[in-house]
Amino acid sequence: MTTDSPAAALDDVRSDDVAPGPTDAMIADVFSRGCTSRQALEAVTGRWGVLTVAGLRDGAVRFNALRRRIDGVSEKMLAQTLQTLERDGMVAREVRTTIPPHVEYSLTDLGRRVADRLVGLLDVLEGSVDEVSAAQRAYDARRDA
Repeated sequence: MTTDSPAAALDDVRSDDVAPGPTDAMIADVFSRGCTSRQALEAVTGRWGVLTVAGLRDGAVRFNALRRRIDGVSEKMLAQTLQTLERDGMVAREVRTTIPPHVEYSLTDLGRRVADRLVGLLDVLEGSVDEVSAAQRAYDARRDA
């Protein structure tokens, strides 16, 4: 007996002959609350994450040099941001056994790929300051009226 039904055709195939498809656990979806990619996105795009990744783009930097570069970040927030980015595989922390010893932070390959994309965004924003300022003034004027 033959049937043209796809369901019937699947009944004829042994289960071990079918390659398993992706499961929900294997599919990255940044829109899903528990997805690792969303957690990494939150770390990178947080207030200090973007500046930290971009600040490390030119090479290894010591903590205080990075802190001076990122105007306004506290020591505590920079340390937390670096730890989170290190955990996510974007930042490498290297202890130099010099006298006195010091720690340098640099981007991993993943961190460099992310930084390259972020720097493009930063360039657009910096190049659009006049447009953003005009939009803010117009918005504020409408709200105050």
